Amino acid sequence: MNKDHKREIENIIGKFECPKKFKCYESGFENLCRAKDIGLESFLECLEKNPKDCKFSLPFKRSYLCHCPLRIYIAKKLKK
Repeated sequence: MNKDHKREIENIIGKFECPKKFKCYESGFENLCRAKDIGLESFLECLEKNPKDCKFSLPFKRSYLCHCPLRIYIAKKLKK
């Protein structure tokens, strides 16, 4: 990860509280929730089995959307 990504990620982390203590970042992005970029600027599609358990999931039609700022950055900028 380059310095710009690291700086932006640290900026994002400083702006909200994560109930999972940012374990995605702490694991070097090895421990990520399942989500897919669907072309929306501020949302991903949540692919977790129990999306209702996540405070960042929103029901939308027959699926759930993720609005976690860090997960969105990881998907869109780091392609993970």
